[in-house]
Amino acid sequence: MLAQPLASQSALVTGGAKRIGRAIALTLARAGADVTITYNSSEKEAAETVAAIEAEGRRGYAVKCNVRSEDEVKQAVAETLKQHGKLNILVNNAAIFEAVPLDRITVAQWDAIFETNTRGPFLFARESIAALRATHGRIIQLGSLGGLHPWADHAHYCSSKAAVHILVKTMAKAFGPEVAVNAVAPGWIDMDPEPTEQTKRMIAKTPLQRSGTPNDIAEAVLYFATNASFITGQIMPVDGGLGL
Repeated sequence: MLAQPLASQSALVTGGAKRIGRAIALTLARAGADVTITYNSSEKEAAETVAAIEAEGRRGYAVKCNVRSEDEVKQAVAETLKQHGKLNILVNNAAIFEAVPLDRITVAQWDAIFETNTRGPFLFARESIAALRATHGRIIQLGSLGGLHPWADHAHYCSSKAAVHILVKTMAKAFGPEVAVNAVAPGWIDMDPEPTEQTKRMIAKTPLQRSGTPNDIAEAVLYFATNASFITGQIMPVDGGLGL
């Protein structure tokens, strides 16, 4: 692979201020892309991530955006195009996660999960598609192992990610041949300084005997952004075999 396979390209990463989103943004920057990130409440972390992108020698930009808001999504895409002049890669990473017993999920909780996890990616893809078609770009969604397997205490989350997975396949048909659309489906990603008891239980169930890291997910996103020229509509689990 070329040292900077994304040189002169522009990427937009939603929820890119911290955790997995930050790892994705920095990985794309190291590959040569100028990167815009969106954030909702993490203004300090967003500024730090932009500084880290610029330390890689790329242009970084942060836009405050609630992905549930159609107007704010439109503005975020417009700001990206204003800053970078084009868009080659859209990574829909922004999402929320919570555990609630199925019979206790409120309508507000159900709607909040779907508005963020499913409607947000739809809105960003819809608003970006003209720019992405112009560059023969890529859309990379963040799905989840929970969208492939039912988790009893995460029914609304699992349902929202299953919807994202079918949206990937629908978009792949609708947006081809110019734009490829794929998803990375993380398994258990540990972001705590020390492994929790739940993390230890997940590791024990995982054939590769470790939890995933944000960089594991970022590397999979980079694969779809660079090498997958004849792949579209696919869901790639990155879970160390946990879903087997």
